[in-house]
Amino acid sequence: MSASSPAAPSRGAGIAYFMAALVSFATFDAACKHLLQFYPAPFLNIMRYSTVAVLAAYLLVRHGVPRWSTQTHRGLLLVRGLALGTVGTCFMTALIWMPLSEATAIYFTSPLIMVALSPWLLGERVGRAQWAAVIAGFAGMLLIVRPGANLPALGTALMAISAVSYAVFQVLTRKLAGKVPGPVQYAYTAFVCLVMTALPAPFFLPDPFPGLRDALFILGLGICNGAAQIFLISAFQRVEASTLAPLNYCHLLMAVAFSTFWFDRPPDALAMSGMALIVAAGIFLVTRRPRAA
Repeated sequence: MSASSPAAPSRGAGIAYFMAALVSFATFDAACKHLLQFYPAPFLNIMRYSTVAVLAAYLLVRHGVPRWSTQTHRGLLLVRGLALGTVGTCFMTALIWMPLSEATAIYFTSPLIMVALSPWLLGERVGRAQWAAVIAGFAGMLLIVRPGANLPALGTALMAISAVSYAVFQVLTRKLAGKVPGPVQYAYTAFVCLVMTALPAPFFLPDPFPGLRDALFILGLGICNGAAQIFLISAFQRVEASTLAPLNYCHLLMAVAFSTFWFDRPPDALAMSGMALIVAAGIFLVTRRPRAA
């Protein structure tokens, strides 16, 4: 029996947790797209982050509540939270006008943006092959947002801001890796996002307020989003990030399916080609092994 055999069940469980997280995220996005026909985006966001904040408090208590309020990396933690709060606000608002599949595809340019930012923010070297992948991914985005694609300018701009903000979030996550415990990072992010979404929420109250059925549905979505975060944590505890990263693009395939069969908005052939370019570029970046020195 090989030495790696005992880890196989844990590895399989990690991949299963990761796929469960992706299904939860894709379902959350599609359900929010549906609810935005009836309720304001700030209201749905505050409901989402209220649930996530409760989960964050639970994780802090469960892990012994470290002295997270006096962390030396507080500034980076706050910026990281602001970046993710911007993602949630812009993504949710863009879904009011954007088809789900195209919106998700633009969002998935964030790993490419992270690579483009890494020489300046992380001091990492980016080779020519990686730059070529970044350019190919952005060419794919241009196929999606091309003139004649009938995508709303405001929604497209908000999704672009969301992608850039998520790239900044990923860069800061990498900078903080090994320096700040995971529950502390999660708690800072959850509470910052809660404050960000609480500020506009009183000005966008639903009229009428959701009935019992919709209220339970919205609460369930918050739990779904929070559960996805737990699934992610469980997955990364069992499997290395380089193995899981290519699976992220299953989320995009789910978004295309939801957009096609739930909202009757299938992407056209050029948009599908753009998505394929983005996926290919992203998978190349996360699977390419650096050459030995």
